[in-house]
Amino acid sequence: MKTNETEKIDLRVDEEERSNLEEVLDQENGWSRAYRTWRLFLSAICIGLAFYILYSAAFGGMPAWQHRAVFTSLALFLCFSFVPYKKGRNRLHPVFDLVPLILSAALVAFTFLAYPEVSMRGGNVLPMDIAAGTLMMALIIEGVRRTVGIAMASLTLFFIIYVFAGPYFPGLAGHPGYSFNRLIDTMFISTNGIFSDPIYIASTVLILFLLFASILLRTGAGQFFIDFAFSLTGRLRGGPALASVLSSGMMGTITGNGVANATMTGPFTIPLMRKVGYSRNFSGGVEAVASQGGQIMPPIMGAAAFIMAEYTGIPFIQIAAYALIPALLYFFMASLMIYLQARKQGLEGLPKTKLPNFWEVIFKRGYLMLPLILIVVMMIQGYSPMRAGMWAIVSLCLISLLRKETRLSFVKFLGAIEQGIKNSISTIMACAGAGIITGAVIMTGLGTRFSRLAVDLSGGELLPLLLLIMVASIILGMGMPTVSAYVILATVAVGGLTQVGVPVIAAHLFVFYFGIFSGITPPVAITSYITAGIARGEPMRTSFQSMRIGIAGFLLPYMFIYNPTLLLEGSTPTIILGVGTATIGLVSFACFIQGYAVSATNLLQRITFLAAASCL
Repeated sequence: MKTNETEKIDLRVDEEERSNLEEVLDQENGWSRAYRTWRLFLSAICIGLAFYILYSAAFGGMPAWQHRAVFTSLALFLCFSFVPYKKGRNRLHPVFDLVPLILSAALVAFTFLAYPEVSMRGGNVLPMDIAAGTLMMALIIEGVRRTVGIAMASLTLFFIIYVFAGPYFPGLAGHPGYSFNRLIDTMFISTNGIFSDPIYIASTVLILFLLFASILLRTGAGQFFIDFAFSLTGRLRGGPALASVLSSGMMGTITGNGVANATMTGPFTIPLMRKVGYSRNFSGGVEAVASQGGQIMPPIMGAAAFIMAEYTGIPFIQIAAYALIPALLYFFMASLMIYLQARKQGLEGLPKTKLPNFWEVIFKRGYLMLPLILIVVMMIQGYSPMRAGMWAIVSLCLISLLRKETRLSFVKFLGAIEQGIKNSISTIMACAGAGIITGAVIMTGLGTRFSRLAVDLSGGELLPLLLLIMVASIILGMGMPTVSAYVILATVAVGGLTQVGVPVIAAHLFVFYFGIFSGITPPVAITSYITAGIARGEPMRTSFQSMRIGIAGFLLPYMFIYNPTLLLEGSTPTIILGVGTATIGLVSFACFIQGYAVSATNLLQRITFLAAASCL
């Protein structure tokens, strides 16, 4: 029976207004003609860069050093064009914005014209290389400060200083120190510093998938995620919270950014959670857990997973397969915590008449998921992520034409790829900063020494070592995007785990998880603070609720270290047994935390659930 549309909850979402970068430009209506011309020029650069990325994915682009250097320089130019030196300003400052803008434009010209000579000068640094390299490092630090934050910028600067100050550091942290020429040679001329794997991934695979995500959301896929989730779970106890987990998880695997995901879905899911009776802090915590967890859910998993494939030499689709069971267990545990909370509070779901119809949702926009399936199929067949991403974009543009509601005109397509480039700026800056840190760690040998120190402190025992690296991962991950945290951790901490026999993929996923879930860990729980603002809750209490709901994110890394069947290691019966015991163990732990199973539990029953969870 068809319901009256006016009775339904308004779940509409406008993806075109989600970019923080766009807000910088759109706060005033009275633009001067010169500034409008400037905006058109920047739009042309963004669109031109997007088309070059698509072309290079299909036919190949510039040589490696030139491609990465020009890409980074152009990203700096766009960063200083769109992100003002001071938050809240919507006009370029004549000194603090225009000067770095002009300097970054000069870098674009230099990096384009200097090739191939500059790449052949390894160990023979010229004054012009020193000037360009110094300028690029300084601009990257400022770009990171504007887009990522002062913590990441300070850490990047610290590692540059550490290259020279090694003789002044005690013990294993010390090293002989290096000359400025050696620094420029590593950071700028070689591909071991700024232009190392993080920028390589950002300028090839990552940028393609960010373009894909922008185009996908422009077709109305964000609306599909929300409608689909509510049509499936809205009627259950705590339905809006369960829908938040599902929709945010689906959105997160596309965007690969917990904060961006929370700002896209939170304004719609959090009020509905509040409406059925959840508290402000719990509602914000649910959204933070779901948004942050989207980064561990295949098939895309965000930027860091592509870098992991490069570091480990394991094909990306294989990494996605390894990560699938832990990701499903994470969202299962979060959903169970939400359901038990609803049972405790006696909450109900939403009436059927106020929810989207499942089959109507599938018919209207379900076909938009076909490009995601295409990505998985192509990578299983051995195609590179770049080629899979390119064909996914082509197929998405074609199938969007099937219905008027999803149809992409040429103007809408140009707007989508322009927005995709703008949205990628902060991630590119994070990758550039991570490249500097990686270069410094490689130069100074810090990664090897840190691993040796961690092994020595733990006495070579696995559990103490895991605890040490967990704490280091959470601290390093606080206030930083996942890609930056993962690159640093993979360079510094993974070696210690592999030294004591942990498989490479398990070691990388261990630090990957804790780098991600530092975003919901007090005191610097960035994603939780964002959702607390949307829910008008208390930031610290919301972050503690996030930790409580998302506790599986802190348990699963230990589980797949000690139980590698969760990473598909072993025979099929062994994997089934391992996954089964892990699932029952998580159910028991959820009942222990919530103090509720079929009904409220007493102290003895809670202790029994904890004992069962520990054994399983």
